[in-house]
Amino acid sequence: MKIRNLKLIIALVSVTVAITSCKKYLDTKPVGQYLAVNYYKNPSEAYAGLVACYSPLNSGEGGILLALNAGSDDCYAGGGSSTDNPVAQAFSNFNLMNAANSIGSTFWNPLYAGIYNCNVSLSQLPTVPGMTADSLKRYTAESKFLRAYYYFDLVRTFKNVPLILKPLTSSEVYDQPQAAPEAVYAQIESDLNAAIADLPVKIPATQNGRVTQGAAKALLGKVFLFEKKWTQAADMLAQVNGTPGGSNSYGYKLQANFASLFDQTNKFNSESIFEIQQSNTISGWANWYSRYIGPRSSSLPVIFSGGYGFEVVTLNLVNAIKNDPRYPATVINADSIAKATNTSYSPGYQNTGYFTRKYAPMAATFNSYGEGYDYIIIRLADTYLMEAEALVQAGTNTTRAQALLDAVRARIKLVSIPATLTNIYTERRLELAQEGHRWYDLVRTGQAPTVLAFKNFTAGKNEILPIPLGDLNNTKLKQNPGY
Repeated sequence: MKIRNLKLIIALVSVTVAITSCKKYLDTKPVGQYLAVNYYKNPSEAYAGLVACYSPLNSGEGGILLALNAGSDDCYAGGGSSTDNPVAQAFSNFNLMNAANSIGSTFWNPLYAGIYNCNVSLSQLPTVPGMTADSLKRYTAESKFLRAYYYFDLVRTFKNVPLILKPLTSSEVYDQPQAAPEAVYAQIESDLNAAIADLPVKIPATQNGRVTQGAAKALLGKVFLFEKKWTQAADMLAQVNGTPGGSNSYGYKLQANFASLFDQTNKFNSESIFEIQQSNTISGWANWYSRYIGPRSSSLPVIFSGGYGFEVVTLNLVNAIKNDPRYPATVINADSIAKATNTSYSPGYQNTGYFTRKYAPMAATFNSYGEGYDYIIIRLADTYLMEAEALVQAGTNTTRAQALLDAVRARIKLVSIPATLTNIYTERRLELAQEGHRWYDLVRTGQAPTVLAFKNFTAGKNEILPIPLGDLNNTKLKQNPGY
């Protein structure tokens, strides 16, 4: 069977997933019936079911990325007002975080939609007539990777979540308890370990967007890091990273030019390990994240004019990165550009004059809907720094930790600094700013209460999000502490 590029099929399947996302997170009966009854009768339909497993990546990650960046010390929510996009505003001011805002539609629902579709796929694939053994193994591995990916986002964001491993009947929908976080992490590890052997080491460009073995190992290493399993994290990530600054078995390599990482003419580059692919051939809000972060009513020459002013950069980040070579690829100084070019933009809520540069809607590659703007979820510099952190935490092979940190800095021609936890954390901030990692890093390392005090972060509460109010009614779910 010829495998088509994922981005085109995801555009078609996303309508089905959107129906699921609008309902209670477990109330997926209409979509579930459609998939189970009318699909999986031949290999082509099995592939369409697999694409449904990928589809929530396309429909959900933009809102998640916007919220996570707004929740860090790198960005404010911005937008048109203090009520514009309630989830982003709640992350930007944790006093606003509650169970009644749109957290469900941003985080909870797309992730559970993805899990539901994966469960359907895994339950149906063994029965599909005409499936080759290789296709069955690969589709199963991809479904398990994606289920693990969605559960990882859920457990590290909400902590106390139901662990559902099969399609539910209508009588089971409201009877799901929350699992212990340790059980969820164990399932994530199990799914990823099972997937690794049956995923391809490399894929042709026509299959860009599909999961590879390297992506599964990178995600498993990251999971181990969050579990504080330092040795296991370092060992798994070392398999992805290979020789620091050199070669590895997957062909990953640091891009020589840092800014090229985010150039939309350089998708699926050598540093990209797991990338979410967006369509550029359909009309609609295929990637509204990029459109949202442009300045409002802009006539600035390098920025698309249709932005909505979200994710304005804090002066905290500006001061931290302004003397760093990564600054021009990370921050747009809109006030400076406006003055130099006699152009303008409309300052929005929380405006600082600085905007997010990574994935910004640049005029040369952007159209009115934002189609075609991919973003990278895991890349090689990230896995280098995660392995370095794990090695320092474990107290083993500090020479390799130093080499990993040096390689990230050498790419931008910065001198070596000691591979201490403080230096690695700082490097992660500057290297990965605006890529959705910072809030999770601050929480998992215990820095959030101090660093995010200016955003009213409350220790013992805001490390996890509230369970959406609409998903508590008539269920066995209990609200997270403090909400």
